Amino acid sequence: MKFILSALPTAMMTVAVMSVPVMTYASTDADSIEVSDDVTPVAVTQIIDANSLTENDKPAVAPFLTVPNPNKAKSQALSTLVDPITHKTVDNSYALDVSSFLSLEQAQKLLVQVSPKIAANQAAIAASEYQTDALRTIDNPLVFARVSASAYHLDEDIDLSSLRSGIVNEVNNGVDNIVPPTADLPDFGELVGERIPDSYNLKRSGSTSGAGLGVVWPIYTAGRTDALTGASDARTQEAMADSVLDKNELYNTLIERYFKAQLAIIAAYLREDAYDTLQQTDHMAERLFEEGFISRVDRLEAQSALADAKSESVNANNDARLAMIALQRLLRTDYRIKPTTPLFVSSRPLPDVSYFQDLALNNHPGLQKVAAKRAQAQQLHALSDTGYKPTVLLYGYGQVEKDPSWVAGISASWKLWGGLDKAASLASSSAKIRQADLSEIEVSDNLLLLVEKNWHDVNNAQSRYQALQSNVDLAAEVLRLRRLGLQEGVNTTVDVVQAQTQSLKARTEQAQAANDYVQSLAALMQSCGTPLAFNAYLNAADIQLPTLYTEQ
Repeated sequence: MKFILSALPTAMMTVAVMSVPVMTYASTDADSIEVSDDVTPVAVTQIIDANSLTENDKPAVAPFLTVPNPNKAKSQALSTLVDPITHKTVDNSYALDVSSFLSLEQAQKLLVQVSPKIAANQAAIAASEYQTDALRTIDNPLVFARVSASAYHLDEDIDLSSLRSGIVNEVNNGVDNIVPPTADLPDFGELVGERIPDSYNLKRSGSTSGAGLGVVWPIYTAGRTDALTGASDARTQEAMADSVLDKNELYNTLIERYFKAQLAIIAAYLREDAYDTLQQTDHMAERLFEEGFISRVDRLEAQSALADAKSESVNANNDARLAMIALQRLLRTDYRIKPTTPLFVSSRPLPDVSYFQDLALNNHPGLQKVAAKRAQAQQLHALSDTGYKPTVLLYGYGQVEKDPSWVAGISASWKLWGGLDKAASLASSSAKIRQADLSEIEVSDNLLLLVEKNWHDVNNAQSRYQALQSNVDLAAEVLRLRRLGLQEGVNTTVDVVQAQTQSLKARTEQAQAANDYVQSLAALMQSCGTPLAFNAYLNAADIQLPTLYTEQ
């Protein structure tokens, strides 16, 4: 990425402009940070990416994911688009008009719209909510209809020999008991038996149909439905807490990449500035060598320093390109994102650490997730307790016929033995409740310690930035004197190169300290569960580093 410097003089990049005071007021209550007066303008030097000059004049279109805001989705036609990073198709999406110049606040709004992780979490929440809605109707009457139609064909040979023998014997015995034996009487059993065949072939075919309407209504389930619905609600709360955790982490990642890109761009500018300065020193050394004021060794040292400065400038430009690509990937655009919000430092002290610890205990989604886990355990305990209670049902069924038949009644059932052990199930749910209670204590302790660490990191970065200002001023003055001394023949090119190196180091270290302050502040806000409160501190900051890209 080749940076083209604007026509503004390089002297404007001195860190003296990094600490222009701004008339602001920050109360001890972080929720009410205000800016009382207009911000004093900060001098800036713009760096332009030569590869994208034609893109800066108009917004680019970034296709992406389903938007979390349903009202906005309704106002635009949803379609299937292609993700610019993975080139996968994404349904129910619409294109976003995104400028390549983005402030932090604009980037935060864009991140919520294009992050696949946030969209996936929203789908998980929706699935859990729909599952809860489905469970709410489990106690409603169940009405069902039955319709049947059948056809049959029967073809069977039936053996009647045993039946005939039995009938013959019965007839003969009956006649003998009633009429005394007489030679002239016929054999009545044989007469009957002759009319009964030894077998009979049965053939039948036809069809049947029927219809009926039934209802089953669980009028008492001992609270099982409420327990299931409550457990599902608690799972939804857990999914929401996970979503907030992921969103807060993404906000922190955005701040990390956004201001790392700013730092890398500043470092690239400082290296470019150092290279320009050494070019002037090299030119001066060449003239002095030609006039015989310095030795050939001094001349070669100036050339070597210039070559090193050029190499460092190229490396810094490549680092800036990589940092901007990392930001581009996070915001899922197919073009370079240019950050316009500057690095900043506030000279005011933070509120006491106890204030931020209270924020964490009240707002951190980790504690909300533990509370959702406890609610689930309580509902499972209630569900296990219903195993000792009956289930009562009303039922009815009627045939839809010319002369219908029907049945209706009420039933109650108890589980007497078998299945899950009720006592063990209750003990398990009680243990889970205890686990959630102890987890809440552990998470709270860890949060308080994390907030304490981040609070000290912010204060340390603030102190270091302020302490480095004297180094910057000293290095700038030494460099000025060494360059004047080189012109007068008092100093060598080595002296100038060393002074230039010290000046570059001091300015880079102070910019790094500003980035450390920003990153520590973002980590503190995330550990409090209020990542967007970072913006209030940004707007109230009284020290802003130059921004090398400005909004178009």
